[in-house]
Amino acid sequence: MFAEVPQPLRYAEALLSSYAKLAGAASGERLLADLVRAAADLADCALGQLYLLDNTHTRLTLSAEWLDGLLQPREAASLPSDYDGEQLLQYCLCQNQVLCIDELDSALHGIACLPEAGRAWRSLLCLPLHDGVGHTRGLLLVASHERRSLQGFAASFAQLGSFALAQLQLLQRLRAPETPEPASPAPGTPCASGYGLLGQSQAMRRVYQLIGKVLHSPVSVLLTGETGTGKELVARAIHDCGARRSKAFVVQNCAALPENLLESELFGYRRGAFTGADRDKPGLFDAADGGTLFLDEIGDMPLGLQAKLLRVLQEGEVRPLGSSETHKVDVRIVAATHQELRRRVEEGRFREDLFYRLSHFPIELPALRERGEDILLLARHFAATASGLLQRDACRWSDAALEHLAGYAFPGNVRELKGLVERAVLLCEGGELLPEHFNLEQTQHPDGAPLSLRERMDRLERNLLLDCLRKNRGNQTNAANELGLPRRTLLYRMQRLKISPSEV
Repeated sequence: MFAEVPQPLRYAEALLSSYAKLAGAASGERLLADLVRAAADLADCALGQLYLLDNTHTRLTLSAEWLDGLLQPREAASLPSDYDGEQLLQYCLCQNQVLCIDELDSALHGIACLPEAGRAWRSLLCLPLHDGVGHTRGLLLVASHERRSLQGFAASFAQLGSFALAQLQLLQRLRAPETPEPASPAPGTPCASGYGLLGQSQAMRRVYQLIGKVLHSPVSVLLTGETGTGKELVARAIHDCGARRSKAFVVQNCAALPENLLESELFGYRRGAFTGADRDKPGLFDAADGGTLFLDEIGDMPLGLQAKLLRVLQEGEVRPLGSSETHKVDVRIVAATHQELRRRVEEGRFREDLFYRLSHFPIELPALRERGEDILLLARHFAATASGLLQRDACRWSDAALEHLAGYAFPGNVRELKGLVERAVLLCEGGELLPEHFNLEQTQHPDGAPLSLRERMDRLERNLLLDCLRKNRGNQTNAANELGLPRRTLLYRMQRLKISPSEV
C-alpha cells in the first residue's frame, strides 16, 4: 500500500501517529473529529468527511467534517437508507465499492454532499468502512481542490477507519451505563422511510424498522403473513433499497411447478441430463448471482428440494442436474409463506434445519384489518392509479363509500382492496365513488338510517371472526387459540353475531 503514496516512509510515520491519537481519544466526538482531520492531513486534502449509519441502517448521518483546517459544526440532517439524490454516496455504500474520481465534473457527478467553497472540487476519494464482522457502518470521504489521484490512500484509510469504528464501539460500551436509553418515537412521528411501500400505521412502521435492519446485510429473510399482504413488494423493497440493487431480482413461486420442473428451474441442467435437455441451461440461482432470489410459498417446496436449498444457504454452492461438479453463487434468499412453517415442521412436511436457517430474520406482515388508518390511504392510491390507466379524470370519494370500506375486514387483505377499488372505478360513471360500486355486504338498517357505534363494532367483530374461522378451515378450537379466547367464548360470540357453520 505504501508504494502507491508519495514519500512512503514519512506517510507511514504520520499514519502511526494518527493511530496513536485515535487510541487516546477520550470521547466519541473527539475520536470522529480526529479521524476526519487525520484523513484530510494524510491525503493533503482540504476536506474530510465521515458518514455513519445508525443501528437500524435507516439513516446515514454526516457525523464529522474537517474543512480548510477547521472542524465544522455537525449537520442535523441525515439521509434515508436509499440515499436517493446523493449519487456518489449511494454508489459507494450500496455497491460496497471504493470510489475514486481524479477529475470531478459537477455536470456528471452529483456533488451535493460536498460543501460550497470558493474553489471547485476537483478530486475525490470515498470508501465504505466496515466493523469487525464485515458489516458496512459508514463512509469516509476526502476531497481536494487540485486534480490528484487519491486511489493509493484507499487501503490505509479503510484500516484506519475500521480501527476508529472499533474504538468508537469501545467508548460507547464504557459509557453505556451513564447514557439514558433513547426515547421511543411518538406514535405521530413520521416514518423515516417507507421503502416505496404505502402505509403510516404503527404496524407498518414496525415493518419499516425491520426492513432497515437487513438492507445492507446478507442474511436470509423470511416473510410471513396472510395471503395478499404484499410479501413480494416487501422483498422487492429489500432488494431495491439494499446493497444488491444493481443486480437481478428473480422471483419463483414454489407452488407453481411440479418438483422435477422446479428443480431444473432453480438449479439448471447440463445437456443430456434428461430427455429433451439438448443444451446447457443455467438455473435461477445463476440468474440471481450477486442479487436476490425471492422464493414465494416456500412452505410448498418438496422435501427433496428443501435439502438442496439448505446446501445453497450453508455452502453457497449449486450443482446443476446432470453435473457432478458444483460452483459457487452469491445469492441472497428472501423466502415467503402464508403458512405456519413451525406446524408444517411438526407434521414432517418441512425440514426443521431449513426452518431454523430461514427464520434467522423473520418479518411478519400485518393483515389489512390491523392497519386501520392505512385502508383509506391505499384505497385512494389504487383509485388514482386505476383512473390513470383508464386515461380518465380521478374519481371523487363520497363519505358513504369511505365509511363503507372502513367497516370491512378485508379477508383478502391489500390484494382484495386493490381489486375492489379497480372494479369500482370501472363501474363509476358519474365521477364519484359510491357504496353501490363496491361489492361488499350491506348491513344498514332497512330504513337507511346510519349504523350506531355498537352496530359498527359488531359488524367489524363478525368479519374478524369469520375471517379467522375460514383461515382455520372451520376449526373452532384453533380459531379460539389464535384469537386468544376460550372456546366457549368464541361459541357465544358466534351465536350472538349469528355466524352459522355454513358461512365458514
